[in-house]
Amino acid sequence: MSDFDYDLFIIGAGSGGVRASRIASSHGARVAVAEEYRVGGTCVIRGCVPKKMLVYGSMFAEELSHAGNYGWTIEGKSFDWKVLRDFVNADVDRLEGLYGKTLENNRVEKYLERATVTGPNSVKLASGKEITAKYILVAVGGWPAMPDIPGVEHCISSNEVFHLEEQPKRLLVVGGGYIAMEFAGVFNALGSEVTVINRSETILRGYDRGVVERLSEIAQARGIQFKLNANIRSVTKQADGSLLADLGGETIEADQILIATGRKPNTAGLGLETAGIKLGVKGEVPVDQYNRTSCPSIYAVGDVTDRVQLTPVAIREGHAFADTVFGNKPRIVEYDHIPSAVFSQPPLAGVGLTEEQARREYPNVKVYKSDFRPMKNLFSPNAERGLYRMIVDEDTNKVLGIHMVGPEAPEILQVAAIAVKAGLTKADFDATVALHPSMAEELVLLN
Repeated sequence: MSDFDYDLFIIGAGSGGVRASRIASSHGARVAVAEEYRVGGTCVIRGCVPKKMLVYGSMFAEELSHAGNYGWTIEGKSFDWKVLRDFVNADVDRLEGLYGKTLENNRVEKYLERATVTGPNSVKLASGKEITAKYILVAVGGWPAMPDIPGVEHCISSNEVFHLEEQPKRLLVVGGGYIAMEFAGVFNALGSEVTVINRSETILRGYDRGVVERLSEIAQARGIQFKLNANIRSVTKQADGSLLADLGGETIEADQILIATGRKPNTAGLGLETAGIKLGVKGEVPVDQYNRTSCPSIYAVGDVTDRVQLTPVAIREGHAFADTVFGNKPRIVEYDHIPSAVFSQPPLAGVGLTEEQARREYPNVKVYKSDFRPMKNLFSPNAERGLYRMIVDEDTNKVLGIHMVGPEAPEILQVAAIAVKAGLTKADFDATVALHPSMAEELVLLN
């Protein structure tokens, strides 16, 4: 019999923690997991899944607006925020139940309460129970970063946006990252007056500038207002319940202010110092390529490590950890050529190097592009154009990156990412026969 209560104790039942628990159990480990909020983590409960459902719901506004050109007559159309909100939250409840079933089916014991580390091989639950484990995995994810400004308590984060009692007529979004742009697009499509405030002149840093500029143009044409190089100084709640944001010399009234300035590792009060683990400058848990911390018995995966904050990455890290520690199959996660998307309207997606990154690493870079009007937009009063950009090393003809903005960009990009990961060349794309008529065919017609 082991000297420990469990072989593995996981703090956090998000995507990474659940995958690690399932795989470790399949290797014969005795596993338990503690979750202080809801099983499923950020992605399932308050992130990418419910967000994508809001995106789908809001897209009906555009489709209905030009349905008449397809011959459809739709009378009395209206939108009810509460119906969409409740439908989304009901599906979140369903998914949480499925995640819980996954743990049960894999013989993983659940503790639905907060757990903190009390030493290299011990944790303490909020109820006071103390538990020992041969290994501890920290998978607590991230948490919205809120600015230290007067009145910030009147603002909401992406956690609360899914539970708003009413749809805001005027929404102020603070931030220029993917969370900001996605919710700006959702509420703009639903009819809210949306203003985006960003402290720099650049939105969506890290994405290819060419497609970001196109998205910015489309967003403004759709009515989203941008105030760049601006900072929110304070927020005041007025007598009528509305909010007044002070930008320093300018004020803006809004019904809701969404702070979307990034996320930070959720390590506050976690007790890792009791095991001799020193956190990074952002509060992240430093780990090696095998997800091991400075304490040999404690590992960490997912957003809490602040490596790549993406759900599929956390899942791969959790799986690799379990195989390494319990399956006698040491392996690591490769972080190059990870595809990503912004579910803005229209969506943006990319994989590999941007033009700016490529020019810093390669002496001869050529950019191929296709600037086109998607066929579905021919029925729309909006003359919005899609843009695909392929970054190529001229010396080898190897494709270094693909970036796109337009309808269904993420769906197309996932397949294109395989080609970039495989190291295919521009000639390989050129040799592929186009699938016509489709938007994806533009990838083999780039010039």
